[in-house]
Amino acid sequence: METQIGIIGLGLIGGSLAISLRNKVDESKIVSAFYSDEESLIALERGLVDEVLSFEDVCKTSNIIILATPVELIQQLLPKVLDLVSENTVVTDVGSTKKSICDSIAYHPKRKQFVAAHPIAGTENNGPQAAIDGLFNGKLNILCDVEKSDKNAVNKVKELFESVGMHTTFRDADEHDRQLAYVSHLSHASSFMLGLTVLDMERNEENIFNLAGSGFESTVRLAKSSPEMWSSIFAQNKTNILTALRSYIENLQAFYQLIESDNTSKTKELMIAANEVRRVLKN
Repeated sequence: METQIGIIGLGLIGGSLAISLRNKVDESKIVSAFYSDEESLIALERGLVDEVLSFEDVCKTSNIIILATPVELIQQLLPKVLDLVSENTVVTDVGSTKKSICDSIAYHPKRKQFVAAHPIAGTENNGPQAAIDGLFNGKLNILCDVEKSDKNAVNKVKELFESVGMHTTFRDADEHDRQLAYVSHLSHASSFMLGLTVLDMERNEENIFNLAGSGFESTVRLAKSSPEMWSSIFAQNKTNILTALRSYIENLQAFYQLIESDNTSKTKELMIAANEVRRVLKN
């Protein structure tokens, strides 16, 4: 029996899921909800999906629905999706924040049909033109608050993401958002502001980017990420991100003061302590 997988939102993650699922899941039809003329045209031209349908038709005809829009829109659309789907349809998402999304349907009569997911994968590029097969190979997928979902729905979503090469771990939504604020959201915020800082300097020193090496490029790479997506993430995870930013700013201020006071030994000591990240990231 053919499985129809509906993907709402065909940016980097949604589009990459579409193309990966087409190559990995047998007897499946991949459809998307109409999002924009440009997105739909690119998705069809690239063969990411078999068909573009209306939002209502995707919800009413799909066995599995994946919400892959910016997180603020996921929060708005999810209750509407659950209103429209049959009792046998499983709904999941790929949002980088989880608590606000889960809260939006906490008391929905079809709550058990939803499984909150966050595949940890991506690049700094966006849009269906950035979609690539293999993006999820060997990457981690986080399923949140699974005790609030039907066990069969959890298994289907777990199998779906594992079919494109992902490993599965579990968190509650609060824990997920707190941890991701430090290991993902903070790095994007700092990269955006680093890019802005250097661009301010570039206005006065025209050739500064001729001096940029691999260190700068790797550090500022995330500043090329989608502002639409990340402004939504920062808003949805505001409390945790502000806590992470506060700690980061305090460390920057301490480092500033050590350099200002010519305290080379203490500056070196802090950098040696920071080198401990090598142990954490050795795998």
